[in-house]
Amino acid sequence: MIKVLALVLTIGGMIGLILGILGIFGNDVVGLSPWALTILGVIFFIAGVTMLKYRKDETA
Repeated sequence: MIKVLALVLTIGGMIGLILGILGIFGNDVVGLSPWALTILGVIFFIAGVTMLKYRKDETA
C-alpha cells in the first residue's frame, strides 16, 4: 500500500514539475500559478522518492 502511494506521489510530482516548468518558461498550459505547480511538484516528487527508498511494504 505504501509503495502505491509513493508511486502516485512521484508521478504526480513529475506532472506538477513538468507543467510548472512549462508555465515558467512561457507556455501557460493550465490557469494556475506556474510557481505553485513547480513547488508542489518538487515537494510531491521528493516525498514519493523518499517513501520508495526508505519504506518497506509489509503485509501483516
